[in-house]
Amino acid sequence: MFILTLLGYLALGILILILLSGIRFIPNNRVGIIEKRFSGKGSVKSGFIALNGEAGYQPRILRGGLHYLMPIQYVVHQMPLVTISQGKIGYVFARDGLQLHPAQVLAANDVAQDFQDVENFLKSGGQRGPQRRILREGTYAFNLVQFIVITEERIYTRALSKEEGDTIRNMAEVIAQRGGFRPVVIKDTDDTIGVVTVHDGPSLPQGEIIAPVVGDNPEQADTYHNKFQDADNFLKAGGLRGRQLQVLVEGTYYVNRLFATVEMIPKTIIEVGNVGVVVSYTGEAGSDLSGSEYRHGELVSKGNRGVWSEPLLPGKYAFNTYAGKVVAVPTTNIILKWIRTEAGAHRFDENLTEVSLITKDAFEPSLPLSVVVHIDYQKAPLVIQRFGDIKKLVEQTLDPMVSAYFKNVGQTRTLIQLLQDRSAIQQQAGTEMKEKFEHYNLELEEVLIGTPSSPENDTQIETILNQLRSRQVAAEQVETYNQQEKAAVKERELREAQSRAQMQTKLTEAELNINIQTDQGKAEYQRSIQQAQQIRALAEAEAEKIARIGIAQALATEEQVRAYGGPQFQVTQQVMNRFAEAIQQSGVDVVPRIVVSGGNSGEQGGGSTSGSIMEGLLTMLLSERFAAMEKESEQAPRSAQADALREQIRKDMDKKK
Repeated sequence: MFILTLLGYLALGILILILLSGIRFIPNNRVGIIEKRFSGKGSVKSGFIALNGEAGYQPRILRGGLHYLMPIQYVVHQMPLVTISQGKIGYVFARDGLQLHPAQVLAANDVAQDFQDVENFLKSGGQRGPQRRILREGTYAFNLVQFIVITEERIYTRALSKEEGDTIRNMAEVIAQRGGFRPVVIKDTDDTIGVVTVHDGPSLPQGEIIAPVVGDNPEQADTYHNKFQDADNFLKAGGLRGRQLQVLVEGTYYVNRLFATVEMIPKTIIEVGNVGVVVSYTGEAGSDLSGSEYRHGELVSKGNRGVWSEPLLPGKYAFNTYAGKVVAVPTTNIILKWIRTEAGAHRFDENLTEVSLITKDAFEPSLPLSVVVHIDYQKAPLVIQRFGDIKKLVEQTLDPMVSAYFKNVGQTRTLIQLLQDRSAIQQQAGTEMKEKFEHYNLELEEVLIGTPSSPENDTQIETILNQLRSRQVAAEQVETYNQQEKAAVKERELREAQSRAQMQTKLTEAELNINIQTDQGKAEYQRSIQQAQQIRALAEAEAEKIARIGIAQALATEEQVRAYGGPQFQVTQQVMNRFAEAIQQSGVDVVPRIVVSGGNSGEQGGGSTSGSIMEGLLTMLLSERFAAMEKESEQAPRSAQADALREQIRKDMDKKK
């Protein structure tokens, strides 16, 4: 009995333990995947997930907390939550679901969009395999038996087999090689665009090389698929597999790299001084816009296949170079040089050489040329349509045309004429070749001819040139001598002119001096007249004064004469005064050294009876002089003024007495 009781308690304890083992605790950072070991409904007959309670992996998962499941029947596998980092992308692989269509590469998610509801995903027609829909930043509670999530950091999955693990790792490597764990970022500073290649959907029609923009209106294509970020809508709108005409420009794009890859290419830049002629490889066949007279190809409108009639003006363009090409055509002047060692800035002439001529006199010089060409930007599409590019135009058309023209010119002239008529030939060539260039939609601006040179090891041309140089030197010497002769004549004329100028200067100075002296003479004459008048006035005054003084002296003398014995005494006195003055000035001895006596020698002592010879002589002379003066005095008329003055003087003397 005791043993039975003990066994009963033991069985009860075991039963309780078994019942308690059905309690499951799931942390909040994990999920529980339920695996049903047995079921009355049997095993799953199709698919991988047991949607109808069959034995196998169940669609629902256990979230954080306590859960009770039937012991032994259920096994719970705890798995981490799926976390997608900021700015990263996660890829989903479904183990169960509908089979992919033959044209499909990725599973569609237009209906089954919620990966966290496995039951709804499968019942809504979700497909197995890699999904078109990607995971953005966040944390997800996935059933990691149904879904495998591939991120840059790790692969979230419940491993079932080694082969499957290898397949998932290979897919992760492919995504990593395409940079698929990060969004596509196009910076404006890089001047690049993204060319998209879609790897899913219907194929391109036969003969097409690029997929057109989806939708009826290409300008609204982004409303269908948001720049290839919505793969399901892209395919719904009629998107095709292959390289796309539409490109990605600056921005950030979360594109499923298993659905579409992005290749970065540079923008098309048309520099200033150029236009871009577009040759489109895709689009509809448009109508010809070049006109019926232009038979070298067709020009079409923008967007059609062929050469666009409107070129791209200078700027930056997001042009898909896989859908066409842009041929840069310079609109500035193009210099083409037929010179072996030189090339123009555009390098279109790098294969050109000098033109070989045969002159009329059988010389074979090489003629260097430079031709300046301009292309009208509106005619640039015609040029490209006709020749393909500018270099082909130069090498295949302009080179033979220009060479032939100058070969013909060389045959009509001798070497010397070719050298001497260079300017005329150049002008004629510019006129005649202009029409030929216009035939090719080109504008000829200038033709420049260089100096002909001789072939290697040929000195005949140099000999001719040396002769021409010698001839020219001789002619220049003759001209120099003529000029020197003219210069000598001119120098002589100059010196004569300078001499005449100097003499003219002296004549002018002499004339000025004469005029000055004449003016000075006139001034002196006027001063002389004034001085004469002054002298006359002074003389008259002085004469009057002298007259008054003389009259006064005469009156005084007359009175003295009266007082001292009459006129004879006065004359005698004056004579004696003059005589004394004369003796004083002449230095004659007053006392004679030898005495001459008129009497006998016995009567000495100077008595009255014995006068000397000198005394007698002086007496005789004075008597004669006095008699003459008295006679003149009596004969001289007296002026009334003198008489009046004399009378006045007498009156004055009388008053004094």
